[in-house]
Amino acid sequence: MPSTLSQLAADLDAGRITSLQLTEQALARIADPAGEGARVFTSVYADQARAAARASDTLRAAGLRRSPLEGVPVSVKDLFDVAGETTLAGSVVLRGKPVATAHAEVVQNLIKAGAIIIGKTNMTEFAYSGLGINPHYGTPQNQWERGVEGGRIPGGSSSGAAISVTDGMAFAAVGSDTGGSVRIPSALNGLTGFKPTAARVSMEGVLPLSAYLDSIGPLAASVECCAIMDAVLAGETYRPLPAHPLRGLRLLAPTNVVLDGMDESVAKAYRAALSRLTQAGAVVVEEDIPAFNSLAAINSKGGFTAAEAYAWHRALIAENAAGYDQRVVSRILRGKDMSAADLLDVLHARSPWIAQVEAQLAGYDALVMPTVPIIAPRIAELLASDDAYYGANGKMLRNPTLINFLDGCAVSLPCHAEGSAPVGLSLAAPGGQDRRLLSIALAVEGLLAS
Repeated sequence: MPSTLSQLAADLDAGRITSLQLTEQALARIADPAGEGARVFTSVYADQARAAARASDTLRAAGLRRSPLEGVPVSVKDLFDVAGETTLAGSVVLRGKPVATAHAEVVQNLIKAGAIIIGKTNMTEFAYSGLGINPHYGTPQNQWERGVEGGRIPGGSSSGAAISVTDGMAFAAVGSDTGGSVRIPSALNGLTGFKPTAARVSMEGVLPLSAYLDSIGPLAASVECCAIMDAVLAGETYRPLPAHPLRGLRLLAPTNVVLDGMDESVAKAYRAALSRLTQAGAVVVEEDIPAFNSLAAINSKGGFTAAEAYAWHRALIAENAAGYDQRVVSRILRGKDMSAADLLDVLHARSPWIAQVEAQLAGYDALVMPTVPIIAPRIAELLASDDAYYGANGKMLRNPTLINFLDGCAVSLPCHAEGSAPVGLSLAAPGGQDRRLLSIALAVEGLLAS
């Protein structure tokens, strides 16, 4: 398990390690030819990172600390503008396009907080898949059974973000989440991932997938790490997070849609987590959420994502369709067949759908469900078959997408037994309840770790 941000801050404050030493360790792991660095990073800012680390060490020696992230190497997904370079979004079709003239707001917030930006991480091309497979830059391998039969997927679309943290190339990562792209790789790699309410973190300087659904969140070692990162990304001062009492906590566990196709590993870990919550005094109510049954039909023609992605990409596709990952461009092209009326149907269906779900959640503190219903599949199996690829992608996205459409917030927590395949437990709530949800997740995290 990677170090937490609090552990690192304590070590830095006590002089047990310096920011420059942390940065050199991260850069060494990135450069290790036996590691995943070449597939994890699309850009590495070695010289800038060292300079920023030296500056951070100087400030700390003078008794100054800009935030709990002071001097800590972090990675950012290849969706975020960094001044002076073209934002490629895991693709090759944007090579040669104009460079960014300014940092994305979240990148600037990280720099202001004293974080060391170590590099940009690989991703599913244009963030349009939950698997993390990338034919242009390679697919980072999950730590679970790495190297066995070609390895397992990292999850996507924030694939490199997750592996940068599991492999110690960064100590926290920033990803985007339109249909689970922070939570899916967190679940498949034993990390904690947080998807905030979409409006909480600025999208300025971020290459979009769907303006209706995009949100920016962290992948890290713990709930507290995610809360620290979230505060920085939102431009706020971090306030220590209290753990919500578990006794009397009311959790709604959906019995429809989210459990369909659940594999044995996920089912075992999920049931064990619910049992521990009940034993700790939480009230877990299992029942159908009828609105969940209708979302597939609402999105049957591609939903917000296909329509908005096609609108953004149509000129690029006309220019160089062959340069895209063909499994990505085929999904984007679904938006070509959507009419204005089709998009309006989705838009008009959303508000009553949200109202229906929120009405059912009114008596509960949070939703609880598996983040995804299966463990990480093998990369080779998905590369070999379109049916396997699209089938796995649908399973990965299905549960997380419910919360994006809700415009809610969600945390994925590791809930698997040590030594077994990583499994994520999702806690979610309606939009605007971010801090309260993190407080609940902190308590649940403590229970699952005990």
